[in-house]
Amino acid sequence: MEKEPTESEEQKAQEVSYYAGEPLKVAIVGLTHTHVHWILGREKWGDIEIVGIVEPNRDLALQYSKQHGYSMDLVHDSMESLYNSVKPEAVTAFNDIYGHLEVVEFFAPKGIPIMVEKPLAVNWEHAQKMADLATKHQIQLLTNYETSWYGSHEKAFEWVNKAKKVGPVQRMVFHHGHPGPIEIGCNPEFLEWLTDPVLNGGGALTDFGCYGANLATWFLNGQTPKKVTAITRNYKPQKYPKVDDDATIVLDYADKQVIIQASWNWSHNRKDMEIYGTSGYVFCKNGTDMEVLEDEKAGPFTYKAQGLPIGIHDPFAYFNQVVNHNLTVEPYGVSSLENNLLVTQILEAAKHSAKTGKTVVWEDFFKS
Repeated sequence: MEKEPTESEEQKAQEVSYYAGEPLKVAIVGLTHTHVHWILGREKWGDIEIVGIVEPNRDLALQYSKQHGYSMDLVHDSMESLYNSVKPEAVTAFNDIYGHLEVVEFFAPKGIPIMVEKPLAVNWEHAQKMADLATKHQIQLLTNYETSWYGSHEKAFEWVNKAKKVGPVQRMVFHHGHPGPIEIGCNPEFLEWLTDPVLNGGGALTDFGCYGANLATWFLNGQTPKKVTAITRNYKPQKYPKVDDDATIVLDYADKQVIIQASWNWSHNRKDMEIYGTSGYVFCKNGTDMEVLEDEKAGPFTYKAQGLPIGIHDPFAYFNQVVNHNLTVEPYGVSSLENNLLVTQILEAAKHSAKTGKTVVWEDFFKS
């Protein structure tokens, strides 16, 4: 009788199978979003090949080339220069959020799929233009979040939406953020636009409010809230004079509530969520550690989630699968355009609520 493969053997088999594919030829637009280190310093799985970089700041490009070992021959000062030199199969955008529209305007008409770093757009007007271009030119327009690749979130989705372990969802609470971008040592090139209300679309509300909006939209399969109420604060005006550094967003749905706490004032880095059903709860403390209550008499139990399967384990593996292997992007999945259009709407309504001090009624605010 053959022995069952161990987890490590199964993982190795997946890896061997995965290595066999052709790499996706990717261009990077912008190096000023420091999440770009994810792709520059990523393990060489053989699934993507960086064929060009657009970054007019040569000093920054040189600094990162020394850190990550890419050739400065890959670096161009404009999208036009890059495209005249090399024809990428896909593009990833790590520039300021305001610049996402420009990336889509340039590459979508050329039929090139695009993945932008979260959030999709600085405002609803930009988001609609980007979606129209993606639809017109029939390209994938995806949005990447770190939390999209948490095994704990995938397991929570399975338990809550498929296994129905805790009953119908009544409340979701999201805590996202850190002590502040200056406090954690973000580089000047990142801070320059991250703390600008035009280039980032806001402060902590935009930077971290998008995570909860994205996850809630996924768990609730594209439901839209009836009302949006938000309060923003600026606890550190000496450091962040132009933007909010703390935001609380309350989304009221027909039969449930979502609370998003996004802040540059946490005592520590955090990306966690709490999901409460009628009979229990699921907490995701980070990417792996979970606490679950199905029965109050039995009490809660802890669970350590495994990583996502090889091949869809990170944004770039996923992008390769979508572009090269026709992997279906699930409607209202975390990376999907449908989901991230709703995220932009939620953030737009939240900003309006915070500015006016009034609750936004969804149907009135987004009248066609």
